[in-house]
Amino acid sequence: MPAIVGRRLDRLAPVRRGARGNERRTVVRTGILAAVAYAAWLAIGAFGRPYNFFDMKIYHGAVVWWASGNELYDFIAPSTTLGFTYPPFAGLVMLPMSWLPVEAAGWFNALASIAALAVVLAALLRPIVDRLGWPLWFTVAVATPMALAIEPSRETLGYGQVNLLLFALIMADLVGLRWRAKRGTHHDTADSALARFVYNGTWAGVGIGLATAVKLTPALFVAYLMITRQWRAALTAIGTTIGVTLGTFALCGEESRTYFSSVLWQTERVGAADMTANQSLAGLLARLYDSIETPGLLWLAFSVLVLALGLSRAASARADGDELTAFTLVGLTANVISPISWSHHLVWVIPAIIVLADAAVRRREASRGLSARGTGTPPTGGVPPLRPPIWYPTLTGLRHGVGALVLYLIFLVSPIWPYEHQLPEVSHYQDGLFGALMENSLAIALIVLVAALPWRPGAEPAFYHDRLVRTAQLTARR
Repeated sequence: MPAIVGRRLDRLAPVRRGARGNERRTVVRTGILAAVAYAAWLAIGAFGRPYNFFDMKIYHGAVVWWASGNELYDFIAPSTTLGFTYPPFAGLVMLPMSWLPVEAAGWFNALASIAALAVVLAALLRPIVDRLGWPLWFTVAVATPMALAIEPSRETLGYGQVNLLLFALIMADLVGLRWRAKRGTHHDTADSALARFVYNGTWAGVGIGLATAVKLTPALFVAYLMITRQWRAALTAIGTTIGVTLGTFALCGEESRTYFSSVLWQTERVGAADMTANQSLAGLLARLYDSIETPGLLWLAFSVLVLALGLSRAASARADGDELTAFTLVGLTANVISPISWSHHLVWVIPAIIVLADAAVRRREASRGLSARGTGTPPTGGVPPLRPPIWYPTLTGLRHGVGALVLYLIFLVSPIWPYEHQLPEVSHYQDGLFGALMENSLAIALIVLVAALPWRPGAEPAFYHDRLVRTAQLTARR
């Protein structure tokens, strides 16, 4: 009997060791998550600004004013010259906020934005962590506070802005295109008509359409979809935008007429072009010229150049199977060429950091793979083996890794604010050329990303599956 008990205990020993290992792993991961969250909180306190839901107070005041029977665009926030600047559809979406106190509305928006960011990160990181064998929940739990700590996210939450929600709408279309390209993966196993509709991705374009109806700059994604001949998604986006705009016109005709005939063209309603927070090309040129207004012809010329560069690089990225980088390039291009891009608009640096970091890992993996092949047995037939790389692949991976780190640190520290100046009181060259460089650092980073962000060939092979099939068919015919 003792021998039988001893054998059973021996069998349970590996189970106990595995359980202890899991417990230790859970403790370590919990500690890492706590440390990352605390570091993000400290970073927001150190590099962020005092936040009091400033923009949310304007939105909330405007919809309360509107709900009380007044004209939406006649509202001016107390002690400011600022009013509601979004299309009437955005006012309809925000109208339920009038039932809440402004602080409650601000916190509800913040929690919804954090949840949307976490879902987006899960979608963007899923292909990467599956390839690397990392747990998705842990990776997202680490990435979310890190993403919240940088300038666009913390400004969006602190001011009560909607940029992360619009970002999530556009990224939803990326997921829809991904599912549509991989049709059959989930569609055949879905147990309801709704699930099959979701997984077949035919709805892709709705998110971009809704985002465009709320804010006009996402319309550049429609142009991208048309350039890359993704006609169904493009037409869905256009139809969604037109549909909700016409529906809003039917419900709020007076506000719609006022917005499209007057408010849309009053650029002064949002602030002066040279304000430090405006990190678009227009803001950069205004500050370089030390002028309140942007030099129009110069801005137009450079904007056309950046637009052509950004869209052409996005199309090339998609052709090589990297839709995430393509979407990121389009978003960054929209930030650069928009007349006003406040620092909280620059949420597209989040996927840019992910792309750079993944490019570094991919190049490092490629370097190791070539090294392993180069040290193998020489093949027959007199063909020499592949020579292992001496420095280039490793250096390439290092370069992209350093780029991801530097980009993250720039948007974490946000060096624009210590050198903030406002005309006519203070010149933008008050602190010399270095101060001018720092005041424009985020805009410069965006332009560099549009020109140099790498794409990852084959990162999402499903996006060019049809092209590969056609190539194989042509090869077979030859």
